[in-house]
Amino acid sequence: MPELNLGLLLFIPYRAMETAVVADLARHGHHLSIAQARVFQRIGPDGIRPSELAEATQLTKQTLGSILDQLEKAGYVARTPDPADGRARVVTITRRGQELVDLSLPVVEEMERAWTEHLGPERTRQLREVLVDLREITDPFLD
Repeated sequence: MPELNLGLLLFIPYRAMETAVVADLARHGHHLSIAQARVFQRIGPDGIRPSELAEATQLTKQTLGSILDQLEKAGYVARTPDPADGRARVVTITRRGQELVDLSLPVVEEMERAWTEHLGPERTRQLREVLVDLREITDPFLD
């Protein structure tokens, strides 16, 4: 079997965590698609403009609009006028959407505990340091 490239090796654990989170949300009655979850996770506590969200998720405005319609209909997000620019909108997480965040955190923490148990604390610390360093050249949204 050929050696996997680094991008795929980084994606596989992420996909496992994402799948675990979405499955746990479903067990609690919140049925999100992977596409909806990927959009939702990019909305920060202060909200985000749809144009910025489209860029962050690498989706067309039309596709993003459809996913936001679904998330809004389910009560997870709201689109409101931007206080800084009345012509623009801001997508924010609703109280019901905050339930998703609150339910997701323990799943993420458990996955990280399992990974630390598997790798050991020192290798986990090194992995985190390397990934933080790599973020400097790969994350266009790093402030």
